[in-house]
Amino acid sequence: MPFVDVVNINNEKVGQVELPDSIYQVAIQPHLVREVVVSQLNNRRAGTACAKTRAEVAYSNRKPFPQKKTGRARAGSRRSPLLRGGGTIFGPKPRDYYTRPPAKVRRQALKIALSSKLKQEDLIILDNLTQSEIKSKTFSLNMKSLGLKEALVITAVIDHNLEMSSRNFKSFKVLRVEGLNCYDILRYRKLVVTQDCLPLIETRLVKISAPITLNSGPASD
Repeated sequence: MPFVDVVNINNEKVGQVELPDSIYQVAIQPHLVREVVVSQLNNRRAGTACAKTRAEVAYSNRKPFPQKKTGRARAGSRRSPLLRGGGTIFGPKPRDYYTRPPAKVRRQALKIALSSKLKQEDLIILDNLTQSEIKSKTFSLNMKSLGLKEALVITAVIDHNLEMSSRNFKSFKVLRVEGLNCYDILRYRKLVVTQDCLPLIETRLVKISAPITLNSGPASD
């Protein structure tokens, strides 16, 4: 199991933590990560694009010009897609882009994303991160003290002050551990995880099967 240093807000080493191989030392399989990330992006699509067909365009059914003696191709209605302002042929219609990969694929893709951050030395374990007030300058100074220019920060508890203070920075995002996902991990170069998040991540990603008890039937005399 790999050992990773735990640092404080001043980027000083205050301890070490052991990370399980089943989460942070898995084989890199890009196709699984791609499947999950594409699913996440598809689920964000509104799917509201809509174009009117010739049946929906608000024109009368009157013939626009005589059939003969005009030198033009015959036309029966202004709704025709061949005329300006007419309907659209095979245009977009509202649809649902929602997809959901299997749970095993989602868990494995998240493990791969975490393993890649550890392998590239882009994973930082922080002992604690809190703010007493909503202030962007304080958040900026904390990130500079850690030597970060771009990072995804994962916290275990709800910290309204910290979340609101980070909203002015496009290169930083504060996310609770329940919302940890592949897309955000790969989007930001560095991943900062508070130490109290580690057992929650392990509980989420390591599937513990219940012990099997064999029923031998009623005891015989």
